[in-house]
Amino acid sequence: MKDYIGLLFWAVVIGGIFAFAWRKGYLLRIANYVAETREELRKCTWPTYEELKGSTVVVMVSIALIGGFTVGVDFVISLLVRLIT
Repeated sequence: MKDYIGLLFWAVVIGGIFAFAWRKGYLLRIANYVAETREELRKCTWPTYEELKGSTVVVMVSIALIGGFTVGVDFVISLLVRLIT
């Protein structure tokens, strides 16, 4: 019985939130936003598989270079700090 009361409570709370959002027009605005977003995404040009592979390689190489640079600078600075202390 206690489980049903808790379930009923949450059903009423969720129903109240839904009714409030519907009355204030929030649901219509969300629906319009989703429809406009879909329309804009249809206008986009999506990369081909080859372009996607090339871009992925560029990103991975860039990350490796920046990571290597960061490790190198960290190593040099730690050596300098050890020499000073």
